[in-house]
Amino acid sequence: MLAVFFAFVGGVLFVWSRVLAADIETRHPPVGKFVGEVGERMHFVDVPAPGSSKPPVLFVHGASGNLLDQRNAYLEGMRGEARLIFVDRPGHGYSERGPEANNSPAGQAERFLQLLDELNIEQVVLVGHSLGSASIAAFAVQYPERVKGLVFVAPATHPWPGGVTWYYEVASLPVIGHLFTETIVLPVGRLSLDAGVESVFSPNPVPPGYARDSGAELVMRPAIFRNNARDVAGLLDHVKAFSPRYKEIKKPTVVITGDQDDIVLASIHSVGLENDIEGAELIVQPGVGHKPDYVSTATAIRAIKKVSR
Repeated sequence: MLAVFFAFVGGVLFVWSRVLAADIETRHPPVGKFVGEVGERMHFVDVPAPGSSKPPVLFVHGASGNLLDQRNAYLEGMRGEARLIFVDRPGHGYSERGPEANNSPAGQAERFLQLLDELNIEQVVLVGHSLGSASIAAFAVQYPERVKGLVFVAPATHPWPGGVTWYYEVASLPVIGHLFTETIVLPVGRLSLDAGVESVFSPNPVPPGYARDSGAELVMRPAIFRNNARDVAGLLDHVKAFSPRYKEIKKPTVVITGDQDDIVLASIHSVGLENDIEGAELIVQPGVGHKPDYVSTATAIRAIKKVSR
C-alpha cells in the first residue's frame, strides 16, 4: 500500500509540474529567432544598429538564466551603439541542448561560433555574466581570431574550494535527477523563487518586476532545470581543465565584480582573470553583489565601449 501511495503522489506531482511548466511557457514565450537543426536550435535576439561601425556584441547569461536577463540589463543603454545579440545558452530558455558536448562551457562556445557563422559575423565583443563568463573565456581560448574584446561580469571562471548546492548535484544525476526534476522542483521552486532572486542581488535591492520581466521561472521547467544543474555541477571540472589556458587570451579585457558578491568569490575568479590575461583591467564595485550588470550597468557599458575600440 505504501508503494501505491508514493506512486500516486509522484504521478500527481508529475502532472502538476507539466501543467505549471505549460503555464510558464504561455506567460514567457520565445521573443527571438531560431537557427540550427532540430534538437540543436539556438534561440537569440538580434538588435541591429544601422550605421554603426563598432563590432557586434554577444551577451551570454549565467546559471539559472536566459537571454531576457541580459537583454533587459543592456538593451536601452546600448541601443544603436552596436549590433546587440542576446542568446539563450544551449539547454536554457528556448535553446535546445544538443549533443552531450554542450554540457560544458567549451561545447557551448562552439555553438556560439556556429551562431556567428549563421549571422555572417567575423568578430564580436563577448560579455559574460557569472557562469556565462566560463563560456566566453572558452570561446576566446578556442577561437581567438573571432574575438574583438571581452567583458567579464561577476565571473565564475576558476577552481574554487568546496562544491555546489546539493540540489544541483541531485538534479544532475541520471535517474534520481530525472525523478527529482519531473516531480518536486517546479512546485517547490515557485515558492522560493523570490527568495532566490533576492539572494542573487544581495545586498542590493531587486529591481521592481525583475523576476517577471526576466522570465526567471523558465529555469524551473524540468528539462531546463536538469540542464542548468549539469552546467553548475560540471563547472568545477571544466575550469580546472581550462583555466590554465586563459594566459593564451590576448584580447582587450575588462573584469567587473562587486566586493559584496557571495555567490562567486572575486578573490578567486575576478582576480584570477586579472592575473591570467595580460593587460586585463579589474574594476571592483563597492557595495555591489552578484549583479553588477543591473546595479552598475553604466560601468559595464563603458567597459564594452572600451574593449570595442
